[in-house]
Amino acid sequence: MNTTTALLTLGCGVLASCQTVSRPPIATVAQVDLARFMGDWYVIANIPTFIEKGAHNAIESYKLADDGSIETTFTFRAGSFDGAAKRYTPRGFVLDKTSNAVWGMQFLWPFKTDFRIVYLASDYSQTVIGREKRDYVWIMARTSSIPDAEYADIVEFLARQDYDVTQIQQVPQRWPAREGR
Repeated sequence: MNTTTALLTLGCGVLASCQTVSRPPIATVAQVDLARFMGDWYVIANIPTFIEKGAHNAIESYKLADDGSIETTFTFRAGSFDGAAKRYTPRGFVLDKTSNAVWGMQFLWPFKTDFRIVYLASDYSQTVIGREKRDYVWIMARTSSIPDAEYADIVEFLARQDYDVTQIQQVPQRWPAREGR
């Protein structure tokens, strides 16, 4: 084999190894009533971003702004239930006005990250926020815990959506007898 052929063979091998497996787009829910979706959501589990690693008592809160954007407040305790209180205030923008299930979440202007409502209980008691890349996910509920069987069903649902469910981590939640902050 000459040098040119060897380099072409090596180059093709490198390019082939860099290719990603094509996946179908992640399905979102058909319709989200934004008014019903607003309010507090306890983060039950996630594939955490770097700012969420070690989060305790994580809550994501949404409020519909007059301009149609979503005022978002994400609060948690860092590292433990007694850890430092953290608060982030990204803004959501509904990108799919037909379903209201695809948002852009802006932590830093002008960049918007992918935010898709991929599961929503009919009574708006539980939701799952996913991303097209399937790199992060958030399982959330209106209460600080959900029954184990329902949690298992959601994780199974995410596996069917081609998520690596071994990366999902439960977020510790501990609140006084009366739910809240």
